[in-house]
Amino acid sequence: MTTASKSIGVFISEEKIQARVSELAAQINRDYENQEIILVCVLNGSFIFCADLIRQIKVPVQIETVSLSSYEGTESTGQVSFRLDVKQSLVGKNVILVEDIVDTGLTISFLLKHMKLKNVASLKLCSLLLKRARLKVEVPVDYLGFDIEDKFVIGYGLDFDGRYRELPYIGVYGE
Repeated sequence: MTTASKSIGVFISEEKIQARVSELAAQINRDYENQEIILVCVLNGSFIFCADLIRQIKVPVQIETVSLSSYEGTESTGQVSFRLDVKQSLVGKNVILVEDIVDTGLTISFLLKHMKLKNVASLKLCSLLLKRARLKVEVPVDYLGFDIEDKFVIGYGLDFDGRYRELPYIGVYGE
């Protein structure tokens, strides 16, 4: 079966995603009232989520990006590598990592440790999705969109070999 012939079922609708993003932004606005934050967008998967989130954040906000890799196809390799780190100093800053999905927890655990070394004032994690069934490392998710079952999901920034990021909803690949 070729990639093009796989079917994609809607798992989380565009409307549910947007409603949850609004709720997460409202929670962040409350938590950081009268403070400045830096959102660190974990590329490539979280760029759509981060863009929607930042448009609803009312406190002063800056954005940075990082890029890491731990996947080949649908499986985690277990090895995390940096492709891009933040450009500005984060010393004394309130930082929120924005991730698309916490799957095994290995990548985000690596990134949390890395960010703590930058002497940030506070560090929190905002993840659109969490797959508890696949966790190998427990990580604190401070702002969570959806807790999902163990399915390979695509859309709304999530991909399969670079495809399907553009879908406005989250789908299940191959179902």
